[in-house]
Amino acid sequence: MGLTEAELTGALAEGWAVEARTVEFLPVGAGSHHWSVRDRAGTDWFLTVDDLGVRPTDSDDAFARLTRAYGTALALHRHAGLDAVVAPTPDTGGAVLRRLTARYALSVFPLVEGSSGPFGPHRPEDRADVVDLLARLHRLTPAVADVAGRADLVLPDRERLHEALADLDREWTGGPYAEPARTLLAAHAAHVGRLLADFDRRVERVRRTASDWVVTHGEPHPGNVLRTRAGLRLVDWDTVLLAPPERDLWMVTPAFARMLGEEPADDGDELLERWSRATGRTVDPAALALYPAWWRLADIASFVAELRAPHGDGEDPAAALRYLAGALASGPA
Repeated sequence: MGLTEAELTGALAEGWAVEARTVEFLPVGAGSHHWSVRDRAGTDWFLTVDDLGVRPTDSDDAFARLTRAYGTALALHRHAGLDAVVAPTPDTGGAVLRRLTARYALSVFPLVEGSSGPFGPHRPEDRADVVDLLARLHRLTPAVADVAGRADLVLPDRERLHEALADLDREWTGGPYAEPARTLLAAHAAHVGRLLADFDRRVERVRRTASDWVVTHGEPHPGNVLRTRAGLRLVDWDTVLLAPPERDLWMVTPAFARMLGEEPADDGDELLERWSRATGRTVDPAALALYPAWWRLADIASFVAELRAPHGDGEDPAAALRYLAGALASGPA
């Protein structure tokens, strides 16, 4: 990454007036870099450095998006009173995100003691509490409707996936895993085409519900839910958006377990009914079906783009090829 510990602690002191006594890198999460810091007063902090991208236009857009997302989390915590939100601590100027370089940005959070789970279905004993927390979050939409960003329902990397589908008759030369990726995609090309068509039909249906969208976390899986003495806490708010509530709810349904190759604990109907009783809303089957399809296609598109690009014989592209094979071979979305 090229960021030194001295640069990190310097930014923390300058921006948040926090003097670090100890600093420890934390190999957790994906897509960001994390540290725990204990300051000279004995307070513990959780630092996140986000990679905004190489190109200036991309990094500026990413910085604006993250600022809006973290601002929404802060509003939910401070103004809407949702203690379950682990929100960023603003710097001395009130900013929730501070640029370190053209490419990297720093945010600072309280370090919350608790335990989280792996990426996968929630434990049976946790699911009702998770649904209750989601219902509380969704009911607070009016408090952040003017702050939060809005989901566009656009599939990431879709253009590059179409380019790959149109280029299956030629050798892919990006690296050692490019040709195996082409072979995999070629074997499933017709199925991917059907998935894309089904996805588009669902998007068209769900767009018509936009006036009823709510504030959603976006990824309320066990890895983003802390079990603490004070109850459940939600972390990683970079994905928060106004969207159909099913964007959150599908992660307590059998579809999430099946996407990961696991056997569902039950049909999930009781949990969805619990959410409906708490919110006074009904679950939209079309929206509930949209998000497993979105995740699956987003994975396929992302792995294909990675494996067509220049790469070496390392662990990351090898893993990407395995994940691509799993996403292509999994059951109906």
